[in-house]
Amino acid sequence: MRRETSDHDQQPLIEAFVESLQNATGTQILDRKYNVPGPDGDIDLLLRINSPDGPWDVAVEMKRVMYPRDVREAVWILDRYRCNAERKSNEAAVVPMVLAEQLSSGAREDLKRRGVGYYDSSGSLYFRHNRWLINIERKPSTTSQKQRRVPLFTGAREMVVHALLQTRGEWFTGLELAETSQTSVFSVSSVLRELELREWIEADGKGRLQRRRLTKPGELLDAWADAWQKRKESRSRWYVFSSNPNQLLDKLSLNAKEAGEKDWAFTGAIAANNLSPLLTQVDIAEVEIMPGTKESFAYALGLKPAEKGANVVLVERSGSSMLFRRHHPEFEGWFASEFIQYLDLQDGRGRNAELAAQLRQDILKV
Repeated sequence: MRRETSDHDQQPLIEAFVESLQNATGTQILDRKYNVPGPDGDIDLLLRINSPDGPWDVAVEMKRVMYPRDVREAVWILDRYRCNAERKSNEAAVVPMVLAEQLSSGAREDLKRRGVGYYDSSGSLYFRHNRWLINIERKPSTTSQKQRRVPLFTGAREMVVHALLQTRGEWFTGLELAETSQTSVFSVSSVLRELELREWIEADGKGRLQRRRLTKPGELLDAWADAWQKRKESRSRWYVFSSNPNQLLDKLSLNAKEAGEKDWAFTGAIAANNLSPLLTQVDIAEVEIMPGTKESFAYALGLKPAEKGANVVLVERSGSSMLFRRHHPEFEGWFASEFIQYLDLQDGRGRNAELAAQLRQDILKV
């Protein structure tokens, strides 16, 4: 088995574990051995314990960081070692343990379920053997996780995130996600790897046919909404004559159709309120357009610049924002995806927060 860290690197963690175990059980460590050969790879550490019940051996696998996807291999090595050792000798039982600088919550639960103890740098200790049961739970450390995180909400990776939310909890392959997100397999892989670390997706199978499923869409959407509010975009304010604000959708859609414009979409409150009605009227239409096209788009639709009294806001954007647009047959216009509409409601204006909450409950269902 390939060593992630040297014994020297992990010595402070080992000493903390030994002290914690002895304090909790009143037992004594009689002997330590490192890199002990086993049938399916070396055991990182083997401790001989002296207790009133007789001697035990604690077989330890060590990791820097452990997530649920890492549990299976570690448990397999420990189980094979335990079975082999107990078959050869009746002198001492073998208790399997995992030591890590950081154990995710999911990894902790998986280890418990498989009957394997653990200790990490937070001071959490789970140990079960015969009459002994020690369960000290502390919040997982996030330092290593923050250092390893990949930015998800930029460029092609953000397109993958948008496509993921569109899967609605259904299983998918990496190739399918690359196709729907209009990105490369590399971009998909980097996003899926990061989401596995965050424990927001689950996997089934191996290789090219491995399937995954988004299990925590709410967490992913919340993280995207937080990043969305921090972005800088080119916004310009315009005015178009409309005798009735409730006819603004019709007016702009008709003008765009007559001008032959196709690379645009309604978003924000005016789109969301049409999809999930809450407000009596929306006076401003937010329209997303391709970067660098505001002058030509405004001219084509008969818009006039208006710092005051504007009823149209043009937002220049591309990439994930323009994915999954839908053509609305009633208005003959384009609408941004419901997820983009939701993100654009996070601006704190008026009753947008109420509308966002209703859209999320009734339409997004995350």
